[in-house]
Amino acid sequence: MRSSQSTVDSSQPRPAGRRVSRQVAGRPRAAVGCRLLQSVTAALVVFCAPSVARGQYLAVFVDGRLLPVREARLVGDDRIRLDLPVGGWLEVPLRRLERVIEDAPAPVDPGEGPPEAPCPPGWAEQALPTATAFGDEIVRASRHADLHPWLVAAVVEAESGFNPHAVSRVGAAGLMQLMPSVWHDERVRNPFDPRANLRAGTRHLRRLLDRFGELPLALAAYNAGAATVERYGGIPPYRETQGYVRAVLARFCPPVTGPPAGLMEPSAPGL
Repeated sequence: MRSSQSTVDSSQPRPAGRRVSRQVAGRPRAAVGCRLLQSVTAALVVFCAPSVARGQYLAVFVDGRLLPVREARLVGDDRIRLDLPVGGWLEVPLRRLERVIEDAPAPVDPGEGPPEAPCPPGWAEQALPTATAFGDEIVRASRHADLHPWLVAAVVEAESGFNPHAVSRVGAAGLMQLMPSVWHDERVRNPFDPRANLRAGTRHLRRLLDRFGELPLALAAYNAGAATVERYGGIPPYRETQGYVRAVLARFCPPVTGPPAGLMEPSAPGL
């Protein structure tokens, strides 16, 4: 994995690393909460302390680092620009990122405990509703990964609405919204190919399930990255992640007996 290097707008004559450093320099250390180190290869690496100002998003790197950012957007097909809360920005390869999630705390409800998954997530010979888009491909990938096909269908619905060409603003692609770090590891050449995307996505979800042992934690890691689940010792306190986990579980294993709620609705995306 090669180091990233900040790039410079044409309107700024100074090198990017110096420009960022000067924006940070002069502020109280406690207010900044970051130290910027520039390696001999001129790559800018940012280490943020817990006291750093909250960003609009949280970039989760594959090496476990977490970086609050004000904005994240694609630059071409394989890089992403991260605007920093303290000023300045970084441009890094997409394959270095595991996820980018909304950095918004979930409201605290003292009477609401962590979500449960009473339905076993392992493979079951249970057909999907006939109207489910890519049903055969979902069943085939689920069997190979030892996952319940309704669980995988619920993830696909939550991630892409069964749109094989879906692309998020931060580069997640295809039916299961795989980040480049996942599809490169899985040697997927075309993440928009439904079969390849489902194979890689179900293997990724199976690894997370084996790693964390519980479906809610695996789903949280799928959405927010494994590093955030390990950091908080459970489902991270982010509104996006907690809502995602509950939505997938509600589709896969609703409180009432019957097929997943999302898969029953004719108006559901992709059905």
